[in-house]
Amino acid sequence: MNDTKYNHGIDFLKNGPWDELYVLCEHWKSDLEFYKDDLRFLHHLVDKYIIWITKQENLEMVKELKVELFQMKIKGKDLFEKVGKHGVQLGSMVENPNRKDAGVIKTEHEHLEEEMAKFVKSFRENRREVFRITEYVIDSEQLANILGT
Repeated sequence: MNDTKYNHGIDFLKNGPWDELYVLCEHWKSDLEFYKDDLRFLHHLVDKYIIWITKQENLEMVKELKVELFQMKIKGKDLFEKVGKHGVQLGSMVENPNRKDAGVIKTEHEHLEEEMAKFVKSFRENRREVFRITEYVIDSEQLANILGT
């Protein structure tokens, strides 16, 4: 996924192409649904291996990782709600583009673009960390031998 679709910049918003912003907002909602599902998979992956961990240092790493994944889940849910509310506002702007609060809606859109970009970056970092730690735990606990992988 390309981060640039979350960061069009202010020039894109100058004339308020409300219908395009609405479509973009719907894409964000779809992306956030995907990330929600992927986070569920990552939680499952971590839970699958945590029962086999015997070393305290590995257990601490995995516990910390679980906290980070839970925080990502909360951030994603919060962002989904914000994007949903923003979509309703954009839908109103498509129907009546001469609303007085157009500037506020543009500013809100800019902030949401920034939040989406930060969320995606953070999500990717957490995903990489899950796989890195999972691989480390499997190797250090010699789980590959136990699990027959």
